[in-house]
Amino acid sequence: MSFASIRTYNSPNKGQPVSRIVFLLLILLLPFSGSFSQIPAGYYDPAIGLTGTFLQQALHDIIKDHTEKSYSYLWTAFQSTDAKPNGTVWDMYSDIPDGTPNGNPPYVFQFITNQCGTASQEGDCYSREHSFPKAWFGGEVTPMYTDLFHIYPVDQTVNLYHSDNPMGEVTAPTWTSLNGSKKGPCTTEGYTGTVFEPRDEYKGDIARSYFYMAVRYYTEDGGWPGSPMVSGSQPLPWALEMLIRWHQSDPVSAKEIARNNVIYTIQHNRNPFIDHPEYVAAIWSSAPIKPEPTNHATN
Repeated sequence: MSFASIRTYNSPNKGQPVSRIVFLLLILLLPFSGSFSQIPAGYYDPAIGLTGTFLQQALHDIIKDHTEKSYSYLWTAFQSTDAKPNGTVWDMYSDIPDGTPNGNPPYVFQFITNQCGTASQEGDCYSREHSFPKAWFGGEVTPMYTDLFHIYPVDQTVNLYHSDNPMGEVTAPTWTSLNGSKKGPCTTEGYTGTVFEPRDEYKGDIARSYFYMAVRYYTEDGGWPGSPMVSGSQPLPWALEMLIRWHQSDPVSAKEIARNNVIYTIQHNRNPFIDHPEYVAAIWSSAPIKPEPTNHATN
C-alpha cells in the first residue's frame, strides 16, 4: 500500500490532533502487521474455521446488540471518529488524497462551526450521511439510524446528490462533485439506473460499510423496504460483485483501522471486515449476474 493510499486519523479527544509521533509509528508499523486493530483477545474466536452463512451468522452474533447512541450524539462522535490530523472534518465526498496526511480538498469543514444547517452549494456545511440510505431500512429506525459504521460526516450538497441512490460506477455523469464523486447512469453490469460513485480512494471504505450492514443486520432485516442495490441488508448480485472489487482495489487503510477502534469504544462492537478483510472472500464469492432489478432509482 502506498503512502498516498494510507489515510490518517485523529485521537478520540474531541477535535485535538493525535501526536505526530503516534501517527508516524502507525504508518511505519502498518506494513509489518496484517491488522493493526486493537481487537480484544478472543473477540472473533466463535468465527474460527467457519465460511459462508455459518461465518456470517457467527459474526452477526459477535457484533449484534451494540450500544445505541442518539442521532444528535453523532455530531459529537464525528469529532473523534472522523477528524484529520489537522483537526478538520474528514469528508470522503470532498477530500482529495494527495499523499499528505490532510489531503488537498477544495474546501474544509471545522467541527461544530460548519455543522448543518442547510446548504445551497458545496462547501457550505457538513451533514450526517447514511452511506446505506436510511430509506432502505425504513427511515428513522434504531439501531440502524444511528449506527456509526455506515454514517459519515459529508458535505450536505453532495449528500443530497447521493440521496437514496445506490452506489455504483458512472462513465457519463450528470453531476460531478468538486472532488470527483459522480452521479449518473450506472455502467456496472446488472444495473442501469441512477447511482452515486465515490472517489476510488474511498470505495473500499464504502464497501466495508455495506458488508458490515450485511452481517450486523443479518436475519434482522425482514421488514426492510430494500432498494435496487440490496434485499434487506444483503447486496444484490450485481452490487455484491462490485463491492467485492472495491474492497479488493482499495484495501483497509489506517483511517479505517483507527475509526474502527474509536467506534468500538462508543458502540462496543466492531467492523469485522476492517479487522479481517479475508472474511469477505470467506462469506461471499462473485455470483453470476442476474437480470437487473426493475425498481430503478429515479433521483
